[in-house]
Amino acid sequence: MTLAQDIIIRPVLTEKSYDNMAAKKYTFEVAKNASKPQICWAVETLFAGTKVEKVNTLYRRGKLKRMGRFEGTRATRKFAVVKLTADSKGIEFFEGMAQD
Repeated sequence: MTLAQDIIIRPVLTEKSYDNMAAKKYTFEVAKNASKPQICWAVETLFAGTKVEKVNTLYRRGKLKRMGRFEGTRATRKFAVVKLTADSKGIEFFEGMAQD
């Protein structure tokens, strides 16, 4: 069985993710092979007192980049936007970052 820390890689801290916090939506970078039920379980396990209502995922392919005559690609990533229920407790990590 995989651990919750293996599914949730890191939080995504952007202006758009800060705007979504008012609607109790939080954005995470997740493992590429993680399913929506696994992401839901991982968020509820890592952050006590949270209840997930909905999980939306998106898959961003790595862009082709060049440096001179050499070509390479950036990393391919998968993101999850997690919406918490109305009676759920917020995630303190995001709340502390937004106030700074």
